[in-house]
Formats: sequence, C-alpha cells, structure tokens
Amino acid sequence: MEKLYVLGTGNASVTKCFNTCFVLQDEEGKYFMVDGGGGNGILTKLEKMQIPTKDIHELFVTHKHTDHLLGIIWIIRTIGQQMRNGKYEGNLNIYCHNELVDIIYKLCEMTLVEKLMKLFGERIILHEVMDREERDILHYHVKFFDIQSTKAKQFGFVTTLNNGKRLTFCGDEPYQEHCFDYAYRTDYLLHEAFCLYEQRDRFKPYEKCHSTVKDAAELATKLEVKNLLLWYTEDDNIRKRKSLYKKEARKYYKGNLYIPYDKEIIELD
Repeated sequence: MEKLYVLGTGNASVTKCFNTCFVLQDEEGKYFMVDGGGGNGILTKLEKMQIPTKDIHELFVTHKHTDHLLGIIWIIRTIGQQMRNGKYEGNLNIYCHNELVDIIYKLCEMTLVEKLMKLFGERIILHEVMDREERDILHYHVKFFDIQSTKAKQFGFVTTLNNGKRLTFCGDEPYQEHCFDYAYRTDYLLHEAFCLYEQRDRFKPYEKCHSTVKDAAELATKLEVKNLLLWYTEDDNIRKRKSLYKKEARKYYKGNLYIPYDKEIIELD
C-alpha cells in the first residue's frame, strides 16, 4: 500500500513542530520526498520515521523560502558523503523550477566542500521542470504546475497513485482558479490551513497569502474533493490542533479529513 510520511506540519515560524514537508512511499517501498524543512532537523525526522537517506533518490523542491529549502542542503550534504564513502547506490535526482536550480547550486557551492560539489552533474542531478511539464518519477506520472505565487515562484504537482487515485499538492498557499484542472474531484488534496477562522485577526493569514481551516474546507467541498489533508499551520494550539481544526472543518466539509501531527503515516488506500 502507498503511504504518505508526514515529516512536518508547521508554518515557517513554528517551534513546537517541524516545517511542512513529506515523503510519498510507493508499493515497493521507494521514496519521493517533497521539500526539506528549514534545517538539519530534517535528518532527525527521517531517522525517527525510519526513512534511510541512502534510500532517497527522488526529491522535489517547491520554492526558495527557508522553511522548505534549507533542509535540502543537509540532505545533499548527507547523501554526498554517503556517495563518497560508497554507501549510496545510484543518483540523487532533484526536481525544481529554474530559479531554484541556480539557488540550490549556489548555496551548496558556498557551504559544502569541493569534493561534494564534484558530484553535481554526475550523481547529484538538478532537473529543471517547467509549468505543466510531466515527468516519470518512480512509478508515478507527475505533472508539475506553477501555483502563480506573488511572493516567490512556487510549483505544486498532481499525480495518479498506483491504486488509480489522484493526489494533488498545492504548495503552501491557497488554491487558485488556474489550478482547477489539477484539483477538481481529486481524491487527495494536500492544502495549507494557517489557523482557525476565528483566529484570523490574530494570525493574519490573508496578509501572508494563506487561508484558514474554514476556507480550505469550503474549497474542498466546492471542488468535490474526497480526502482533504490540512497542514502548514500555526503551533500555538499544537496539543489541541487536531480536535480544534476538525471541529471547524466539519462544519463545511463532509469528506475524509486528515489533520496530521508530525511523524504520522497516512495510508493512501
């Protein structure tokens, strides 16, 4: 059975959980990782979820913000060292848009030793993807799309799982109408929900180009989504987040609802 490993669920400023990132595992146990969080805490998350870095070969980076990008440098560093020590078979494929290709390479060039940089182009491969471009990754046919963020260029993706169900990841900003074809009647919609609607004046999600639980739930109903997963949240309500968010979402959405904590594993059946 395919599984979604939730490495982190929080927004950029959280301290009680990790920044939002995840791993899709196929039926053969192979991994497709999406984003890396904001630092080397990603290595701890992977270790605790028993995902060996030596088994990560496919990686997608959505955009340049620190809470998604900086953990990628640690992944590259760790895997690069494994390559040098003969403990990593094959290549590391990193998919991202054109701006990130340059950013990732330059960050690595400024922070990693020369012997690791020599692996770029040979075993660490930066694959530039464009809006609406399709790629075969693991057993998945993945279509990337530009979410048209006004803050930083950001891509999401849609794919069909091996069980025939469709999964749509919208990045860390609210769904926009140009993404209709990717999200309408999707089986799994992964969407951000910065806070509860009643907390909007406190957390000011709209000023940050984010949405509330109510907004995301209403959207899922409008798009006839079968399974809604909410994350990229604040962490002030971390202990009661699941119950509070479910209570609000249930007023507007009747499908299957997931509000995971860090380190949860969701079976995509």
